[in-house]
Amino acid sequence: MPPRYRALVLVTTFGCLRWGEVAALQRQDIDTAVGTIRVRQAYTEQRGVGLVLGPAKSRASRRTVSPPPTVVEVASDHLAAEVDDNPDAFVFTTESGRPIWRGNLNKLINWKASVARIGQPELHFHDLRPSGNTLAARTGASTRDLMAQMGHDSSQAALIYQHATAEADRAIAQALHEVLRADRKTSKKPAARARPTASPGGKKGKKRSADRNGAGDDRG
Repeated sequence: MPPRYRALVLVTTFGCLRWGEVAALQRQDIDTAVGTIRVRQAYTEQRGVGLVLGPAKSRASRRTVSPPPTVVEVASDHLAAEVDDNPDAFVFTTESGRPIWRGNLNKLINWKASVARIGQPELHFHDLRPSGNTLAARTGASTRDLMAQMGHDSSQAALIYQHATAEADRAIAQALHEVLRADRKTSKKPAARARPTASPGGKKGKKRSADRNGAGDDRG
């Protein structure tokens, strides 16, 4: 994947942003000192019109998210290398500085080759936001916190990710249980006993000794 689009993928995933939201980010929206990203607006693709920039789709969509510091660091490097100093400069654009159309993204960043290289050929760009939501849910974040990060008015979506995470946790626990149970069964098996071997002092040895003694008495 071209280095100029690495930050785009990470911010989308760990910021839990929609495509139109990440495409509409401007320099003024990323505070690298504090480590936050502000979502104010979004691009929509309208037939016969093209890309239209407007406010985020709902009150909940207008939010400030805090990606992991490592992602903020990558975003900071991207700003320094690829983005104009103007506060209104868009953060993620084509090399010519034009907004990125969703339909052109796969070709632009060589998506298929990139996901195949990491062993996930079926991964799509629109899977990044749900992946980020699931990772956030696994941290034990509350429903309200997940709603705020995802930009949802309803708790339904957050509960879906929490439920999926709980199911995954139960599946992992069950798998570990089976491993431990199998290990306990193995450890409880009694060790195979070795068959006794005849010793010089055993029954046969005593019989030979008695025979010798009897032979001596006959000679006397």
